[in-house]
Amino acid sequence: MPDVQVTPISPERLAELLADRIDALDPGDRRLRVAIDGAPAARPGELADALVEPLRLRGRPVLRVSAADFLRPASVRLEYGKHDADAYHDLWLDDGALLREVLDPLEPGGSGRVLPTFRDAAADRASRARYVELAPRGVLLLDGPLLLGRWFPLELAVHLSLSPGALARRTPEDERWTLPAFARYADETGPTDLADLTVRTDDLRHPALVERT
Repeated sequence: MPDVQVTPISPERLAELLADRIDALDPGDRRLRVAIDGAPAARPGELADALVEPLRLRGRPVLRVSAADFLRPASVRLEYGKHDADAYHDLWLDDGALLREVLDPLEPGGSGRVLPTFRDAAADRASRARYVELAPRGVLLLDGPLLLGRWFPLELAVHLSLSPGALARRTPEDERWTLPAFARYADETGPTDLADLTVRTDDLRHPALVERT
């Protein structure tokens, strides 16, 4: 097994370090696809948001997309009830729509035209968003839970990890039915092994960068 180095880092320094890593992935005009993967309790959207300005300062246009806007219809998500952890793990995310409307158009030679939102889950209808074009050198920042292990084409995947205890403590009571889904994800998918970078977020004020050496 590879050795692991764990480095405490401030949230601000983490954003700068990740922006440097992303910017270094390709010095040319290629569009880059970056996923910030983590349970809602790890707040992956906040880290994705924190990367926007540092990337723009590096000359990288940014498009923010959330997996929460690419869920399947309620008739599919809730077929087995509102609190079915296996359905949450297996069925909620519309992988096909995310690939078709967001990730595939950003392939080298792709159109760059992306649909930023696909479905309004609360209203259970199409979001009616308009396509936007991500400029060359642009970066897609996709956040959400359970993103890895789905064969998404990504240039960089960052996983925000939580210990089981921290995940349980920080998950609201009315969302704790999802905890078995994250236990499955850890056991079956192994996001810490699949991610290019892992950040421990048991304490959001004091994250730690985990790197294989």
